[in-house]
Amino acid sequence: MAQGEPVLVLSDTDSAEDLEEVEPSFSGITIELQDTESTSSDVISVDSLEEIMPATPSSPNRDLIAHEVNENQRSIEEICICCGSFQIHTQHPLFHGGICAPCTENFLETFFLYDEDGFPSFCTICCSGKTLLMCDDPACNRCYCLECLDVLVSPGTAEKAKAMNTWLCFMCLPWSSNGLLKRKKRWRAKLKCFYDQESNHLEIYQPLSPWERKPINVLTLFDNITTEMKNLGFLGSSLGDGRLIYLDDVTNVLRIDVKGWGPFDFIFGSTPPVGNSYEHPPAWYFYQYHRILQYGKPPESSQRPFFWMFVDNLVLEKEDRETASRFFKMEAVTIHREHAETVQNAVILWSNIPSVKSKYSPSDLDLDLDLLAKDILKTRLFSQRPATL
Repeated sequence: MAQGEPVLVLSDTDSAEDLEEVEPSFSGITIELQDTESTSSDVISVDSLEEIMPATPSSPNRDLIAHEVNENQRSIEEICICCGSFQIHTQHPLFHGGICAPCTENFLETFFLYDEDGFPSFCTICCSGKTLLMCDDPACNRCYCLECLDVLVSPGTAEKAKAMNTWLCFMCLPWSSNGLLKRKKRWRAKLKCFYDQESNHLEIYQPLSPWERKPINVLTLFDNITTEMKNLGFLGSSLGDGRLIYLDDVTNVLRIDVKGWGPFDFIFGSTPPVGNSYEHPPAWYFYQYHRILQYGKPPESSQRPFFWMFVDNLVLEKEDRETASRFFKMEAVTIHREHAETVQNAVILWSNIPSVKSKYSPSDLDLDLDLLAKDILKTRLFSQRPATL
């Protein structure tokens, strides 16, 4: 950074998660100019770096984005801010700028993917990136790649951020413009519209701000997923002290019962694990789950987020799986577990959770599932519960 070049530092740490209708007012906020020789700021810097493999190769044209906008007077809406391509498919949902068809597909597939530690896997802007900086606002934790910072904000921005202690990202800062990067107003609505237009048939719900989120209500059938929901942070924590109802037998459950227990945000169900004894024919679990699902899901006109998932642990016959796909109006997805290049277990699932159908989720294998189930029984390597896998 050149000597004397100013750095904007907030001395007020109030969060600005979403500035939807109006540009932010700076009344009451002190903007301090300081040299980079001093890194004593308590507000903007970074303390978390994360190394991951890039989802897509970076384009060599991306370094020319600033030149095209500043020197050639090309509109940022005519350039893909993810890769630098001029072949624009639509507009980026979060920031002003275009996005090409390949980057649109990549964005749809990866934007909502999270690592096992619960943090986003890819850059918020380009949904790629090798080295990521994580926002230190506890209500955010979005990630940004170093290349996006240097290309879209200004050269050297990444190094400046890495030299600091706490870093607030471009979605949290009270001002919307940072170099070529300009956050859109009402970006949550635009993100939902982007997914609605570009996705297939799955309903994409508008993201909720942290202060709008409420504890989750879960109904789980035939398999108690309390442990899994706790591990994911939805139950038994200050941030997600939700409620779970577990039913092992729903033979006598009526619509009025489900309505009285609800409303539910997530309804889960599964067949018993292969190798375990079960009281009913395998198809019974699917039909009963589908019946309860009709009782518990909100009306089609409702905008309340609602998700469901049914898992077959290799006990349904092929004909029953085909029937399930017709009832759920979608094809099943196979998720497997390998050890030493040997498939030890697999499950088949149907769900309206968008990332389940992602090409970045565990892909379908050319497996003989019936043979795999027999091998599990033969070797007595009884499969884990579906929810665990």
